[in-house]
Amino acid sequence: MNFLESSNRWSAGYAAVVIGASAGGTAPLSAILQALPANYSLPVIVVQHLHPQQEGPAIFYKSKCCQINLKEAAEKEALLAGWVYFAPPNYHLLVEDDRTFALSVDPKVNYSRPSIDVLFESASEVYGALLVGVVLSGANEDGANGLKAIQDRGGLAVVQDPASAEMPYMPQAALAVVQADYTLLPEQIGALLCKIGEHARKV
Repeated sequence: MNFLESSNRWSAGYAAVVIGASAGGTAPLSAILQALPANYSLPVIVVQHLHPQQEGPAIFYKSKCCQINLKEAAEKEALLAGWVYFAPPNYHLLVEDDRTFALSVDPKVNYSRPSIDVLFESASEVYGALLVGVVLSGANEDGANGLKAIQDRGGLAVVQDPASAEMPYMPQAALAVVQADYTLLPEQIGALLCKIGEHARKV
């Protein structure tokens, strides 16, 4: 029995995916995004901790590794299926009630701006049980409380297996506060998200 057969939570009809990555997160994030088809049925929103001068999705643009569309999220932009949105460097990224983005220069959270927790918590308030949260490699606790907020509202909590993470502290911090629905290798997370896309809720 594989991990998809062990639980059918992927069939619940989700509406959006949020992903948090930090140190060591580029490789697993790349593996996940490469797995997603161009016509993926959900919007995917990514916070990756970067130096303020770095261009968020630049490494993915340059490698042309993904079929799915990639872009940097913009103020008041509506979330659309089939797109991966990256938080701009040095801005918090939030999801508004009308399912558009808001950018904020509020103080850092967990020493980070953008903060994974800020995205996860705002998205969980909007999507509730229809949200999938994914925590990848990183060297701090950002994302743990946000993933708990997602799970507390009935959403799906997915964590990279710490043994596969270059920096296992962030997945470990998440697992310390949530009973993850799935703890997986990056390529398995990609397969899971594809399966979730097949059962996406049309909203």
